[in-house]
Amino acid sequence: MRILVIGGGAREHALCRSLSLDPEVTALHCAPGNAGIAEVATVHAVDPTDGAAVAALAETPQVNADFVVIGPEAPLVAGVADALRARGVAVFGPSAEAARLEGSKAFAKDVMASAGVPTARSHVCTTPEEADEALDAFGPPYVVKDDGLAAGKGVVVTGDLEQARAHARACERVVIEEFLDGPEVSLFAVTDGETVVPLQPAQDFKRAYDGDQGPNTGGMGAYSPLPWAALDLVEEIERTVLRPTVDELRRRGTPFSGLLYAGLAITPRGLRVIEFNARFGDPETQAVLARLRTPLARLLHAAATRRLADVPPLRWSDEAAVTVVVAARDYPAAPRTGDVVEGLDEVAREDAPEAYVLHAGTKRDGEGRVVSAGGRVLSVTATGPGLSGARERAYEALGRIRLDGSHHRSDIAAEAADAEAAAGGGPGRAGQRTTAP
Repeated sequence: MRILVIGGGAREHALCRSLSLDPEVTALHCAPGNAGIAEVATVHAVDPTDGAAVAALAETPQVNADFVVIGPEAPLVAGVADALRARGVAVFGPSAEAARLEGSKAFAKDVMASAGVPTARSHVCTTPEEADEALDAFGPPYVVKDDGLAAGKGVVVTGDLEQARAHARACERVVIEEFLDGPEVSLFAVTDGETVVPLQPAQDFKRAYDGDQGPNTGGMGAYSPLPWAALDLVEEIERTVLRPTVDELRRRGTPFSGLLYAGLAITPRGLRVIEFNARFGDPETQAVLARLRTPLARLLHAAATRRLADVPPLRWSDEAAVTVVVAARDYPAAPRTGDVVEGLDEVAREDAPEAYVLHAGTKRDGEGRVVSAGGRVLSVTATGPGLSGARERAYEALGRIRLDGSHHRSDIAAEAADAEAAAGGGPGRAGQRTTAP
């Protein structure tokens, strides 16, 4: 099987790494890729949002892709999947119309309302006056979301009214909604528009600094499984959120085929959807795929060719996985780039395969050195016997990496690991509620 992956972040590196380990994959290409992806796939220069260019690349004799996996949201919203399907190329990723589930918060709210999916009460605002009325109606903490794509930075959650108003005025259209109190869960599902196959849940950390302090980011770390979660959590999310959403989009004539991501809060009133994404989320992907034992290529190809119902139940490792993101100096405000990343060879060791680096914002300079090229530079993912074991391995490996001025959170999965240990649990207790982190 020959596969072309579109994108160049840690999510795409995680996808490429998993695909490269699949014996059914005979050739793996990625565009535009990054310094780490280049070690497991052949990289190509292409504008990932240019559907015609991506389709042309997929059809070149060098690539000749059996199917294409689109990683980031921008190409999906731009209609790259449509361009590929129009040329007869199988693709894992929704159409531009279905990808509006992520591309427009207002559209997502409308779909959820029609499907009866539980979510936060909200108002769509297009004027400062409407925004002020909505902020006054909901009160603090204020939740203000840019209606369009914002690379994970379009959401402001604050108790400061002026900060909330300023963000609303900076956006052409915003969704202002009630604050959802409770632990958050990320759940991915692979779907071909009819069949829905949930993966294992994860939890990510959006705030820049320890203790959930600082501004929202694209994600500073994640872990899976969730030892504090109810045993039937995935089943409940599938029944009340994922299937109704997929059914509603199919009813509208815009079936969703690809990866449906649900970000949820477990509130005192029950599950509520915070947001949908139309692709794998970063950094949860790194942790979830580290535990997946079913060959990834077969799963994604089945969704791309509408044969997902034929896929056997997914197989998962009993071990836990923890991902910690290393960010550049001054991220997320004004990240510095061009700094040399050292110590990568010290992490990639044959005697310690359970910990590895996934590149995000990296490239090679004129001297062949790996240098930072974005805000979130890389992530370290590790697996281990329970969250404590995975955390220990992840942070030990991270300690070997040197990047001037970089920062990372030191508390990824810490509370969940403590809860797991207090309950006497380990990998076998994944999914059993103890206490919320």
